[in-house]
Amino acid sequence: MHVLVATDGSLEPDTTTELARRLAGDDGRVTVFTAVEIPRSLLADLRRVYGESEEVLILDHETVDVRGAGQPARSAYPGDDAMIDRYLNDTAEARTGPLAEALRAAGVATDVKIEEAENPARAILDAIKDQAPDVVCVGSTGRGRFEGFLGSVGQKIARMAPCPVLVVR
Repeated sequence: MHVLVATDGSLEPDTTTELARRLAGDDGRVTVFTAVEIPRSLLADLRRVYGESEEVLILDHETVDVRGAGQPARSAYPGDDAMIDRYLNDTAEARTGPLAEALRAAGVATDVKIEEAENPARAILDAIKDQAPDVVCVGSTGRGRFEGFLGSVGQKIARMAPCPVLVVR
C-alpha cells in the first residue's frame, strides 16, 4: 500500500511512523510531502541586509558583489534563486526530516517530496493526483500560517481527496 503523509512539520514522528508503517504494510511505501510557501517579502528583507538595491531582481545563482558607495565589499548576496532554494530546502528538511528518518529507521520504504506553493491544499491535492496513494495522512493541527491543518488545509484534503484520509492527532 502507498501512504502519502502531508505535513507542515507538526506531526509527531513516532506516532505518525507507527500509523504509516501499519498502513503501508511490509511491502508498502510512504511518501512524506510538504508544500512550502515562500514569503516573497523575505527577499526584499534579505536584499536590505546585504545592502542590495530592492529594485534589483537577480535571477541566477551567481554571487553578486555588494558594495556601498565608495566602500569595500561588505558581503555577497547570493541571488534570489539561491536564497529561495536555500529557504525551500531548509524549511522542507525541518518539516520532513525527522519523520522521514523515523520511517526509514522503522524499515519503511520512504521518499520525500517538496513543492513550493502559495496554496498548500491545492499542492497536496495535486500531489495526491500525481502520486495516487491508497491513503493520505494529515495532521489535526498545524503550525504558522496554516492555523490548524485540519481547520483549513486538512479539512479541504478530507473533503476533496479521491482516496481515504486519516487525520492524525
